[in-house]
Amino acid sequence: MAAQRQEPEVTVYRVPGLTGPVEIVVDRWGVPHIYAADTYDAFRAQGFNAARDRLWQIDFWRRRGLGRLAEVFGAEHVERDRAARLFLYRGDMRREWLSYGSDTKRATVAFVEGINAFVELTRRDPELLPVEFRELGYEPALWEPEDVARIRSHGLFYNVRDEVARARTLRDLPHEAEELRRRREPDRELTIPEGLDLDLIPDDVLAVYDLATSAPVFGSPAPLAPQGDVLPEGSNNWVLAGARTRSGRPLLANDPHRAAAAMPGLRYIAHLSAPGFDVIGGGEPALPGISIGHNGRIAFGLTIFAIDQEDLYVYETNPDDPYAYRYQDGWEPMRRLTETIAVRDGEPVEVELLFTRHGPVIHRDPARHTAFAVRAAWLEPGMAPYLGSMDYMRARNHDEFLAAMNRWGAPPENQVYADTDGTIAWKTGGLTPIRPNWDGTLPVPGDGRYEWAGFYDADQLPGSVNPEQGFLATANECNLPTDFPPDRHITYDWYAPSRRHRLDEVLADTNDATPESMVALQGDYVSVPARRIVTRLAELDVPEDTDGLALLLGWDGDLTADSAAAALFEVWYRRHLRPALLAKALEPHVGAEAAADTARRISPAEDLLADARIDLELVETAGDRLGPDPEKILVDTVTRTLPAAVADLAGLLGPDRAQWSWGRLHVATARHPLAALLTGVPDEQLVAGPAPRGGSGDTVGNTAYGPNFVQSAGATFRLVVDVGEWDSSLAMNAPGQSGRLGDPHATDLFEPWSRDEAFPLLYNRERIDEVAERIIRLDPSA
Repeated sequence: MAAQRQEPEVTVYRVPGLTGPVEIVVDRWGVPHIYAADTYDAFRAQGFNAARDRLWQIDFWRRRGLGRLAEVFGAEHVERDRAARLFLYRGDMRREWLSYGSDTKRATVAFVEGINAFVELTRRDPELLPVEFRELGYEPALWEPEDVARIRSHGLFYNVRDEVARARTLRDLPHEAEELRRRREPDRELTIPEGLDLDLIPDDVLAVYDLATSAPVFGSPAPLAPQGDVLPEGSNNWVLAGARTRSGRPLLANDPHRAAAAMPGLRYIAHLSAPGFDVIGGGEPALPGISIGHNGRIAFGLTIFAIDQEDLYVYETNPDDPYAYRYQDGWEPMRRLTETIAVRDGEPVEVELLFTRHGPVIHRDPARHTAFAVRAAWLEPGMAPYLGSMDYMRARNHDEFLAAMNRWGAPPENQVYADTDGTIAWKTGGLTPIRPNWDGTLPVPGDGRYEWAGFYDADQLPGSVNPEQGFLATANECNLPTDFPPDRHITYDWYAPSRRHRLDEVLADTNDATPESMVALQGDYVSVPARRIVTRLAELDVPEDTDGLALLLGWDGDLTADSAAAALFEVWYRRHLRPALLAKALEPHVGAEAAADTARRISPAEDLLADARIDLELVETAGDRLGPDPEKILVDTVTRTLPAAVADLAGLLGPDRAQWSWGRLHVATARHPLAALLTGVPDEQLVAGPAPRGGSGDTVGNTAYGPNFVQSAGATFRLVVDVGEWDSSLAMNAPGQSGRLGDPHATDLFEPWSRDEAFPLLYNRERIDEVAERIIRLDPSA
């Protein structure tokens, strides 16, 4: 006899502001399904539930974004708080709210009311307070609706870091070094803007910007903490027409790539159901609505479309007044604000915030009479990251979806779309500056010669509907159409196309796709660069007894976790072959003695965005870049570096080659950012893993890693939507849905995620009730 299903636990809370009762059904995977009789009650309940499951995380997000870390973590965070305050939205709030969907303000107000209701509940019942607050002795704060819109520093931004990296390379090294650092697309000659003195740009010019846009580190890094400062935060998405699926219905897949070591994870899956909309999928727990998912009519998923939304402006300042900068024919004063930062166990600190007409001042050098500011489109109205999804998540057809995308601002996105009528589409969105007289690849003088001339209309950005090939895919590569106007500047800094090439290869040969096969593709570990390099290796006259050669020549380029060849290739390619070839290509320009150091500088070990295309060119079509006899240089380089990589791998995994595997070296962990401070919490609640991983940053299953081989970025959230047969959709969200330490759903999804598995993302109420684990009833306050 089958065991009788256990009845779900029922909890009741009274929530101020509700106009009627709300029911939250939490399923066995920790996904909350919110049922309300009123739209804004659904958003109130979403806020309440986000706080119930992720209160410490969203409180920390708010503190970091508003520049209020020092008041609970101490004086060491004052400079980070000052940096965050520089990059808050400080414009007109009425204009800000009107830039989104028509009821975004009202929905956000309701969402924040729900958060605050749970915060107040923890003050009456401290047992509900997450352990982080109790351990560290502070309380969660109450929110204002404006907090959600004003905080901008958690988004993905392009391309001021590229501008500065390029400027440093051109400042210190020959022009050819920049050509080996990063590929510009479309191909364009690099021109230094008139009036720009590269010598004026200091190495630490972005120190304040980096403080504002990165998370703090508490304590010493753990041995298995990811290394490297730059994360390849891209994504994959694709959509298949019914002609390419087994069911005849469209399938939509999305796996956004962000930091892979977070606990809790970045995203949170939720289901909001109320009269007029019924949407399910992934969002960020501190934001109302859903940004990736479906609403029973349409499905939608996003990746980064790397619009150049930033510029670094370089100013000459007045020798007699360092707070004035040259603009056109005169001196213009900086706007100066003074704010007070509260400091735990210390006196409040007054900080000065400076702004030019272009944006926040991030560096000044009075001795050299210079200042630097960042102009960022994401500081314009309507640019709070992902808040624009409030409108498109309720669209009912493609026309309504396009209308909503016309208002999309940040981060810049490729959206793929599918609906129950069989339409599939791709549409790009994001506020795109018009630069009439320069290309955005380098900093520019801030004296008025280089000004934005407004923004492109969304209709001027690319897209496609129902293509003849029956599928659409994006992977952050340069996907501008061949007929895209060359003078319509988007960016010249894209991700390498390896993931997209693999997607095209698989999807073009797919005619019976299922949700399960698309989940398998999300975990595909075939490395296109590896396959091409091994193919070229077979063509070279390398001595047959070269140690390691036979292992690679018998390998198909699949970086599976159990592969010894994958381990050897990755160690050889990243640590030995790439730096050796770059150094050889640099020798004619910097000399043999400086070549190795220069190669490490332009492509350091922690640079996870290193452009594989350049490596492939040096292996496949070097021309004279490796000297007059490139074939001999390649043979000599392989013969020298491959045995060195074998010895390197033996040092990492031991001399027994039968025990070598990529997953022994390449692992994933998830660790709480406050683990070093939470000394009263059991270690097993603060970390998940390590777990073996396949892949690399070049594979569709993106498992990018730093010098210690620990996965640092990738897709912890994955979704495949079966359009029209919604209960067949599949999802994953690691390490788990809950952010409450010790909760069963805090890390329960980490192991299945590491094995590239998925769970059913149920939509039909009857199916959901069958797997209900807990019911939370929210009643209006008396």
